[in-house]
Amino acid sequence: MEKPQPVSFATAFYFWFKLGFISFGGPAGQIAIMHQEFVERRRWISEKRFLHALNYCMLLPGPEAQQLAIYLGWLMHRTWGGVVAGLLFILPSLFLLILLSWIYLSFGNVQAVAGVLYGIKPAVTAIVLFAAYRIGSRALKNSLLWALAALAFVAIFVLHAPFPLIVLIAAVLGAIGGRIVPGKFTIGGGHGSAKQNYGPALIGDDTPIPEHALFRWSQLFKIILTGLILWGGVIGFLCGHYGWNGALTQMGWFFTKAALLTFGGAYAVLPYVYQGAVEHYHWLTATQMIDGLALGETTPGPLIMIVTFVGFLAGWSQLPFGPEAALLAGVVAAVVVTYFTFLPSFLFILAGGPLIESTHGNLSFTAPLSAITAAVVGVILNLAVFFAYHVFWPEGFDGRFDGIAALIGAGALLALFRYKAGVIVVISVSGIIGFLIVFIKAWLELQGLI
Repeated sequence: MEKPQPVSFATAFYFWFKLGFISFGGPAGQIAIMHQEFVERRRWISEKRFLHALNYCMLLPGPEAQQLAIYLGWLMHRTWGGVVAGLLFILPSLFLLILLSWIYLSFGNVQAVAGVLYGIKPAVTAIVLFAAYRIGSRALKNSLLWALAALAFVAIFVLHAPFPLIVLIAAVLGAIGGRIVPGKFTIGGGHGSAKQNYGPALIGDDTPIPEHALFRWSQLFKIILTGLILWGGVIGFLCGHYGWNGALTQMGWFFTKAALLTFGGAYAVLPYVYQGAVEHYHWLTATQMIDGLALGETTPGPLIMIVTFVGFLAGWSQLPFGPEAALLAGVVAAVVVTYFTFLPSFLFILAGGPLIESTHGNLSFTAPLSAITAAVVGVILNLAVFFAYHVFWPEGFDGRFDGIAALIGAGALLALFRYKAGVIVVISVSGIIGFLIVFIKAWLELQGLI
């Protein structure tokens, strides 16, 4: 079997463009697609080097699937290859979520739309609970990590501790525990090692590191300086025009912090986004946050793209350009939030990639990161409880219990656990059920039967 021919930038561009529209299924599905295309089908990179890149991305805060796309694009076609790969990975979902956010705000009270959302919300509750189970089953391998998860749940549920503080304390405990009982904190990324041989790859196990991927201090400083300019220039512009306390400036600052706290995936940072966007800034309501997660689950791209929805609603409600420009404010805020959320991912890969390429050793989670991952399980469980409260008791515990919503949620949970149904299938079926329930209820009301 011959080695594949060098890949042109145009060919890679088309691949990343297509991937942006079909990258459903969350990070696991997106990584699987890239593995199938890059390693198995096209043989652009060997499995060992693919996993080497993936393990590095798993160590970073932010969406690992998008970071892997940046890494692979950079490895093949230098800096612009990484930038194009990363941008095309999120642009389709950016435009789609802006459109869906506008439809949601403009027509969300229309009976048909409300019915679909009624069915989707219980499904989202089940999906978040399932996410806690999936992460927990991989991360909580001993009683000490279980205890950390329980403490994190109590801290955020009972004490209302801020998410960054929980992450910081977990990291400190992990660092201490890693020295005292290192065996308790040696949880790996779960991606194993390369075993399958798919034939010679364009970038194989023994292929020399490309010239542009060699580590140089000058290149590292250049990337860091560029990143500071890209971040500071935009935040400075917003601050100069709207003041530090202006809505757009605060969105940029808040989502910069959020981007640096997304260890464990999007579900891990959602409680932090909720605390800030709903409770502190009051950019949107708790119900709207749940609806945003539902919309985010149905679009391609990383799930953290829910921040686009949050940004759109924040701009729409804060009206930084005046009451006559709500749509413009929503679009600008959505773009600002997305920019600050994903900028660190590009910098992490372009700055750290050369160092990682020069080490080709197996990377694993450090003890602090293992502790953070354990704490994240407790935080996500709290998010599931929060969603269940708002969905099943829409009027509070003193109000009625929505038994139909609970049945939809139980059915979604059964489909996820027992039948391994995909998220898109669960969301779609639940939305159809919700639509039918609202339609039947309206028909019965017209007939005077209820």
